[in-house]
Amino acid sequence: MGQADFDQEWEVLSNDLLNGMKEWRLQHPKATLREMESALDKRMAQLRAKMLQDMALASKQADLSQVPRKERPVCPHCGTQLGPRGQHQRRLQTNGQAEIVLSRSYAACPKCGTGFFPPG
Repeated sequence: MGQADFDQEWEVLSNDLLNGMKEWRLQHPKATLREMESALDKRMAQLRAKMLQDMALASKQADLSQVPRKERPVCPHCGTQLGPRGQHQRRLQTNGQAEIVLSRSYAACPKCGTGFFPPG
């Protein structure tokens, strides 16, 4: 996904958040500040999670098989360049308690066997 895709999709999601909050406020005219903050935080956490997921999946490290060997990360234990070991799915929870799903390359060291999801 390119930056232009981010811009378009995130703009739509941001507008949905704004319009949703306007509608929520109309439906809750006597809401306390704490209730308003809670409703806003919930919606913003969803947008934040989508943005985090999109950024992580746009990383070159998301598909290590497409990264030239000399540009691949190295093993933190022995310094050997890592190789791809297929795509694996990870489910993570953001600080806002929203779940994101990442399908990314799992990397393994051909020398010592260490395996992990490369950062980035």
